[in-house]
Amino acid sequence: MICAGDDDEDPFPVEDCLFAETFSQDTAFTLFGQELRIQQVFGGNLGVAAAVWEAALHLCSYLEERSVEVRGRRVIELGAGTGVVGILAARLGAVVTLTDLPLTLPQLEANVSANTPSSGWPATLPTVLPLSWGQDHMNFPSDWDLVLCADIIYLPETYPLLVRTLAHLCKNTAVVYLSSKMRKEHETPRFFEECLPSRFNVELVHLDGSQNINIYRASLRKDLSQDLD
Repeated sequence: MICAGDDDEDPFPVEDCLFAETFSQDTAFTLFGQELRIQQVFGGNLGVAAAVWEAALHLCSYLEERSVEVRGRRVIELGAGTGVVGILAARLGAVVTLTDLPLTLPQLEANVSANTPSSGWPATLPTVLPLSWGQDHMNFPSDWDLVLCADIIYLPETYPLLVRTLAHLCKNTAVVYLSSKMRKEHETPRFFEECLPSRFNVELVHLDGSQNINIYRASLRKDLSQDLD
């Protein structure tokens, strides 16, 4: 995830002055009985991609509490940022592809390397690839089992691009889990009430009113499953 600036030419601009200095912070998280060490590189133009956000931790907890099966499944994470959600899935045996904008990939690769199990990855080494929604999504296959998204709904100008990308990724019945802080100032509720339902069946599966975080499960509507857009 990359924070927005004022450049109208780029739907995923970077806020140059979000952090005045560059520094890193390593944090340990215990999730699904797995201890992950996640480096957060604040500065370096990473913007909001630097942090592990509460919505990502909520999604990890939801997958555990609801016993969502990830072992052996093909999983892609969009706007992966630090990669905590996708790396956890890979540690649990999923075949994982982590995606974000090119600027974020070194942080993702470093976190994948830092969390390699001593016995090796249960399935395969997670793949790290650039993906700009609505621009190069057709370079990716459509045979995923799960698409994971944590706190990526905050730039209204990207909402149509994200829906288009999800529609392509989910043509072969993939299920999407989206965990999001519900920011009215960024029209986040509108994304789930209007934008996503234009192509997907959408269900609210978790609500945390104290932290204003919702988790949604979505699947492509059958009448749109052959849409190539």
